Amino acid sequence: MHSQRQIVIKEKIKDCLRAKFQSYEPETDKMPFHYRLLGKDRMALYSFIQSLNTTFGVSIYEPVAIALARERFKVAKTQVKPGDRIGTKAQQQIQTIMDGLRTANREPNKYAEIEALRAVCRTSDLETVKLTQVDVWLENHEGELFLIDLKTVKPNRGGVEKIKRTLLEWTAAELTKKPEKVINTIIGFPYNPYEPKPYSR
Repeated sequence: MHSQRQIVIKEKIKDCLRAKFQSYEPETDKMPFHYRLLGKDRMALYSFIQSLNTTFGVSIYEPVAIALARERFKVAKTQVKPGDRIGTKAQQQIQTIMDGLRTANREPNKYAEIEALRAVCRTSDLETVKLTQVDVWLENHEGELFLIDLKTVKPNRGGVEKIKRTLLEWTAAELTKKPEKVINTIIGFPYNPYEPKPYSR
């Protein structure tokens, strides 16, 4: 017997695939070298699958994450706008953390980074910032936040640096609103491409 949650997830996936089949149009049909090498039919299928991979993030992974989280969290939402104010000292602290990690003069330490931002979040002038939306926003019954950035399973180094800065900025913005808040920022990968081995990228 399927649980209600399994039914909701199955229907969400079916709806996504139906919508994709009905609305899909290739971005370009001018790929002369690819067509001659692989054939137009294979390239059309490849193009569709690539488009589907992109769609999975918003249309499947996020709604499925919310469906799974609703039973355990007080708040479970997607595409949430974080705070839009960060102090100048918090911005300087973010840059210090990023520089230290990039040059390997600093070891990653999530707890220490958050506490460093907490210490300065309200000690300077605030500036308005425009931050990336939070893909999955969860708040448990104790008021603890879990801000998740869903990403492709094999990001490159430049992508990871950008993600790290985003997570620090989310933290600073939320601490500026409520300095006592417990915040967890997370990079979310929908699956492990190295299974059964641990994720190793």
